[in-house]
Order: sequence, then structure tokens, then C-alpha cells
Amino acid sequence: MTRTFSARGRLRGWGGVTGMAVACAVTASLTLLPLSHGGPGPFGVGLSGPGTAAAVPVSADDCTDPEASLQPSSADGPGIEKIKERGKLIAGVDQNSFRWGYRNPDTGKLEGFDIDLVRAIAQNILGDPDKVIFRAIPTNQRIAALENDKVDVVVRTMTINCSRLDQVSFSTAYFQAGQQVLAPKDSPITGYDKSLAGKRVCTAEGSTAYEALEKQSFGAKFKDPHDGTEADEDQLTVPNQLDCLVRLQLGEVDAVVTDNALAAGQAAQDPAVVLKGDKPFTTEYYGVATKHGANDLVARVNQVLVDYRKGGKDSPWMVSYRKWLASGLPGISAPPAPKYRSN
Repeated sequence: MTRTFSARGRLRGWGGVTGMAVACAVTASLTLLPLSHGGPGPFGVGLSGPGTAAAVPVSADDCTDPEASLQPSSADGPGIEKIKERGKLIAGVDQNSFRWGYRNPDTGKLEGFDIDLVRAIAQNILGDPDKVIFRAIPTNQRIAALENDKVDVVVRTMTINCSRLDQVSFSTAYFQAGQQVLAPKDSPITGYDKSLAGKRVCTAEGSTAYEALEKQSFGAKFKDPHDGTEADEDQLTVPNQLDCLVRLQLGEVDAVVTDNALAAGQAAQDPAVVLKGDKPFTTEYYGVATKHGANDLVARVNQVLVDYRKGGKDSPWMVSYRKWLASGLPGISAPPAPKYRSN
């Protein structure tokens, strides 16, 4: 039997989480950084980006192991010195991803696994975990924020891959994730398979989920008619991944493809949606992104991550994991091991 829903009726059935999601999306739209012009930011801080070291950064053309990064170092360089002169680390983050980077409605403060890591970087460079300017950026502006010197680092569930190495530099991996399908519990969709045929699937613009569907869509509808243009009101390809959840709750799409780590947080918010399929259909690693060639900053972040992983079950990484992620992504016993380049 075919079931139909009005938008209002469907929202009531989704536990009211849409109201929070919409509110977060509205807040984000008010705080997104302007990428089209430079100059000082809202805190009166000059936004010239981190300096670049003389070494030639790895590019996509000679990429064979994208997770391999620079050797860790505590040495200062032009990028670190710029941050110290400013007295603040400027970090591009999410404020809508539950348990990763989200604004606590009770306190108004940003919290989550990624936020903890940003504070650890600030502690290492500036001696104070609170010396951070957080800038909320949508998925499709993560690279532009770095290219336009609006942030020093992006810590926003950003997957390391070869195609991005011509545009940004990455730290070693700080989390392992993978793409998976998120859909209503009662949906006939069973995972990333032929059950997607004819279904409307939402992804974030510039995401690895969109790239995966371009390679193998199983007949899903995932492209808006004007994808790749400046047209507004895309329904299937959106700037922020959270927009996909809202569309799913409104019944405007049938499923979302995104990182299982993000999807687990959304399923925790809304008991009517679940991850479909037994496991992710890709293996991906999150890294801290910097401006392309900011080698001193990359090496310093890698040193932070060395310390962040230390201590076994009592390491800062594991403490943050248990606090934010263990309930939705159980069974992780350690962070991913770092890989380093030989040169």
C-alpha cells in the first residue's frame, strides 16, 4: 500500500527534531564566514593565512597514500608565528553535527569530538584551549575558507583523499569513517545497493558521498538539474549535510548518503531514522586541513595528534570518543595509527 504524508504530519512523527535542525541551520546561516573578501574579521583580527614552508607539498598527481602526512614537529614556523602574534587560533568547524561540532542549546557553546581536538591544538600552540575563534562553515566552503585565508585549520569531519591534496594539506588521520545510507526505519531501502533505484538521495555539495554516487548510483536520483551551476534551491545537493536530514524529515528525499559517523549522530537525534546496510561501503579517514603547503602548521598538528593518541584507554582521544561517540559508534578501541611520508 502506498503511504502519503503531509509535511506537517510527517514532522510530528519525527519527534520534533526538525525544529532543532532548522534552528541550527538558521543560526549557521547567520555566522557563516564571508569568503569573497578579505580584511579583518569580526574580532578585529587580521585574516592573512598561515605562511608556507619551502618544501613542495604533495599533490594529487603523485599521490599514492593520501593519509601519509609530514613528520610531527614542535618547531615554530611562519604559520605558527602568525597564530601566536594574533593570539588566537581560527578554526573552521561545524555547529550542526551532533556529537562532532554542535552548539549546545543550553549553554550556547560549541561542543563535540572535533571541538575537543581544536581546543587541544590551541592548547599546544597558545597554551590555552580557549584561545580559539570558531567559524561555522558549510561543507562546500571548507576548502575555500582555507584558500581565502579565512581560517588556519578546518576540523570538520573532512575526509583525506588524493583529489583534495592539490587544494589543501592534511594532518595524519584522527578518525576512521565510511559512507553509509541513512533512511527512515520503515523504508524499503536496504543499503547502498539496488534498493536505491529511483529513490531521491541527498548529499552535501563537495562531499565524498556525492563523488561515490557519481561512480555508482544504483539508479538513484541524486543530481539536481542544475548541479554545477550557481542556481539556488537545490533539493538533492545541498551546502550543509544537515540540510539533507531536514529534507529527509520533510519527505522531500528518500535517503541520505553521508559518513556513518555523522549519520550515527543524526540517528541519535531522531529515532525514526537508521543506518541502512551492515557496514559502510567505503573506508575514509578524517584529517585536520590547512592551507596548501602550510607545512609548519601541519607538522605541529601532527605533534598534537601524537600526544592526543598517547595513553591507551585514558588518552585524550579515547576520553573524547567515550564522551561523544561511543554510544552511536561503539566498539572502537583506539584511534587510527598515523602514517608519515618518508621525505
